[in-house]
Amino acid sequence: MPKYKIAWLPGDGVGKDVMEAAKIVLIKTGLDAEYIPGDIGWEFWCKEGNPLPDRTIELLKNTDCCLFGAITSKPKEEAEAELDTSLKDKGYVYSSPIVRLRQEFNLRTNLRPCKAYPGNPLNYKDGIDLVVFRENTEDLYSGVEFHPLPKEVMEVLLKNHKKMKKFSTTPLEDIAVSLRIVTRKASQNIVRDAFEYARENKRKSVTVVEKPNVIRETSGLIVREARKIAKEYLEIKFYEANIDAICMWLLKNPFDYDVLVTSNMFGDIVSDLCAQLVGGLGFASSGNIGDDYAVFEPTHGSAPKYAGQYKVNPIAMILAVKLMLDWLGEKEKAERLENAVAMVVKEGKVKTYDMGGKNSSLEVAEEIAKRLSR
Repeated sequence: MPKYKIAWLPGDGVGKDVMEAAKIVLIKTGLDAEYIPGDIGWEFWCKEGNPLPDRTIELLKNTDCCLFGAITSKPKEEAEAELDTSLKDKGYVYSSPIVRLRQEFNLRTNLRPCKAYPGNPLNYKDGIDLVVFRENTEDLYSGVEFHPLPKEVMEVLLKNHKKMKKFSTTPLEDIAVSLRIVTRKASQNIVRDAFEYARENKRKSVTVVEKPNVIRETSGLIVREARKIAKEYLEIKFYEANIDAICMWLLKNPFDYDVLVTSNMFGDIVSDLCAQLVGGLGFASSGNIGDDYAVFEPTHGSAPKYAGQYKVNPIAMILAVKLMLDWLGEKEKAERLENAVAMVVKEGKVKTYDMGGKNSSLEVAEEIAKRLSR
């Protein structure tokens, strides 16, 4: 019987391509695992009105962790237009399956390493090595939204907040509201995870990235909790930065930063910026980590125009496998895999189009697998 059961969710578009590439590398690592396929993505939204079927949730509950490829996601009106005719006007509303996975399994921590491997022609500067900790279940991604704004909600807001008077004469159908929900517990968890990671990996600093001078209550809560927790880790330098300023400073002085920690939306934004510093989304892996379960994925989308062409860079997906191996405690396999990736990037002989090469996703994976065997 295999040591691990791993849910296998390729999803849509190039998600299938990069997962096939990942399988080549996984086999070569020698990981003792069974890979159990599951349904997720646009196909199931269109056919069933649910991009994350309940059967897939149940499948995940019976596995140790999950590898996930990519999904197609579209705005509300476009999603409704592509539903099967038998499902239209039945009240189905599209919501992101990966966001639902994070909430269903309380995958509260999103870990996004951004490392510039030597030899990558896309690096902003060699030697950049950043890690972003993004709170994964709250903030504007909580999904608590209103449009049009219900009358009773408007009445409560008018009664309890004087700044709502500005909107008192605006028709309710002309108001859309998305709630930024931040809790003390989630703020403590993500900040502590960042500091623990810094301590374990001998990182020099943790920077909390928010906007408390404007978003006073939600960003303020996160920053206040970060200040308290920082006092427990005196060997690690603690900095604070506003989200707009950090986007400038990371471009100007990327070596001044080490571990960044922030809320859901800001984390989504700043981690993509950090990814571009080290070669783009083709190198950006991600771990969605909870207390008992985790989902590992590349951070890129499904890129439908490239689906089935095996054109896109699979290294982000392969580095997601590395994160999974670390999480499973397979440290030696994880280290060997990262070393193999670094060797292939440094040699620069086998590379996908984004790096100026002509090799396929599978050829890159095969080259990394060869290095693993050495």
